[in-house]
Amino acid sequence: MRPVIRQLDDTAINRIAAGEVVERPASAVKELVENAVDAGARRIGIEIADGGKTLIRITDDGCGMLADELPLALSRHATSKIDGTDLLNINSFGFRGEALPSLGAVGRLTIQSRARGAEACEISVSGGEMSAVKPCALNAGTVVTLRDLFFATPARLKFLRTDRAEMQAITDVVKRLAMAEPSIGFTLKDVSGGKDRVTFRTDPESGDLFDALRGRLGRIMGAEFIENALAIDAEREGFRLTGYAALPTYSRGSAVAQYLFVNGRPVRDKMLIGALRGAYHDFLSRERHPAVALFVDCDPHKVDVNVHPAKSEVRFRDPGVVRGLIVSALRHALAEAGHRASSTVAEATLAAMRPETPAEPRVYQMDRPSGFARGVSYAMQAPAAPAPEPGFAEVAQAWSGRVVEDTPEQSNNPDPEHLPLGAARGQVHENYIIAQTEDGIVIVDQHAAHERLVYEKLKRQMKENGVAAQALLIPDVVELSAGDRDALLAVADDLTRMGLTLEPFGGGAVAVRETPAILGEVNAKALIEDILDELSDQGQSQLVQEKIEAILSRVACHGSIRSGRRMRGEEMDALLREMEATPHSGQCNHGRPTYVELKLSDIERLFGRT
Repeated sequence: MRPVIRQLDDTAINRIAAGEVVERPASAVKELVENAVDAGARRIGIEIADGGKTLIRITDDGCGMLADELPLALSRHATSKIDGTDLLNINSFGFRGEALPSLGAVGRLTIQSRARGAEACEISVSGGEMSAVKPCALNAGTVVTLRDLFFATPARLKFLRTDRAEMQAITDVVKRLAMAEPSIGFTLKDVSGGKDRVTFRTDPESGDLFDALRGRLGRIMGAEFIENALAIDAEREGFRLTGYAALPTYSRGSAVAQYLFVNGRPVRDKMLIGALRGAYHDFLSRERHPAVALFVDCDPHKVDVNVHPAKSEVRFRDPGVVRGLIVSALRHALAEAGHRASSTVAEATLAAMRPETPAEPRVYQMDRPSGFARGVSYAMQAPAAPAPEPGFAEVAQAWSGRVVEDTPEQSNNPDPEHLPLGAARGQVHENYIIAQTEDGIVIVDQHAAHERLVYEKLKRQMKENGVAAQALLIPDVVELSAGDRDALLAVADDLTRMGLTLEPFGGGAVAVRETPAILGEVNAKALIEDILDELSDQGQSQLVQEKIEAILSRVACHGSIRSGRRMRGEEMDALLREMEATPHSGQCNHGRPTYVELKLSDIERLFGRT
């Protein structure tokens, strides 16, 4: 039989739309909180029960709505954010007009609102059936209550996770929106089981852009992130990048601490994540991930946010400019950080040094001795002056760990203890340099530090002299599709600068004429296919450069000072001074710290000298 074309009713249309807009309770919270932000709210309260499955209530102090606007707000594609004439000039979170009718189609939705100077009113919709507008009691603002989410589509309930997992997803959504709006206060409560427990709260921040953002990020991502983060502020061709990026030594085992925003909108965009990975690829191993909170701002016409109903993906008109801005800004900031390493390295070291806490409190069975008693005790422990065996003073001269002796030539030079990494005082286990600073000590891994120094020197030489190319006696011909060939030839000039020269060879084939000499024998077909995979995934390929830098990293590893080699005092001092002058020397080529700095106050605390 011939299928009949029919028009779906509004209830079915709204439920279909809800499948795209409302994936889980966190999606509903996101849509409702974004509406509150667009309404100009200064404080937003979120109440959740059973992971959002039975109750989601959003309370705001925004502009509110009039009685005759409530039915319109629950109809499809009705919005106050845009007028429909220009879908690229979007300056608000919401603009599609789908969230409220979609939520009303799959749950029991009630909206109470009061605009300033008007009476409060209320409307309800359950499973797509709308009630009449009636008066209610409410201060200025809006309260949206969503109960029994997905009761009208029970099959969707089977795909939801546990209450705890759904609550965690909601918390993540609220935190991202709180980062985007530091001037707004957010309160998240879990009211499951009749309880009233605040799980997240942040008050409005004051100050300029960076002060407010710094305060908000410190409360959400933690004080440690702020202590180890670098402020980012760069601009290129109408795009501005601001925010904070953590040092490589403050990395994570997963990408949970990566927050990206475009015109204030939280997004998860492959191109932005790829640019972030490219900026840190030279400082972190593949299993480590940087911690960042970055904001890209531009003219709304340069970015399309109408890509997906959830509005978590965007498309840039000039993605190459955005990627280049992120990579260059982050690398510039990391270079300016110099030899700095994260403070958490020292904290982890101190934690490893602290003894285990005794099960019971200590019992002191003798009083603190007097000064006279201590003096007598010290005198009894000191060796006699004419002792045949060398006393403590003589032993100290022969066996001291202090390797830098004061000489007349050194006395005219400034005291290296005033420098950031201090003066070398000794070497232990033929691998770790102990240096003394003004207010503490520095422990340096000589192999890791020198490996980074050699690597940076090799990269600098390659940048100055270029990448040596090796011509192939017989060019490798690689057969490709027409689309892959065009994509590859579009970046041919960039590949040539990295030593990989190719040209069209008729049809969909390309001929590889030269390869980077440092890579040795290369499987041209496999290399070309990997480059194409990266181009389709990120829009840009850094594969050849990464392979070259991986070779340089291995060369630096084998050419650096090996563990087990004894170093003279002047060699250790020279290594410290070179670290201070070389960018990125705070971490090795794999993202591990090259040194640990311990303050004297922390060391004294270890020995109970506080």
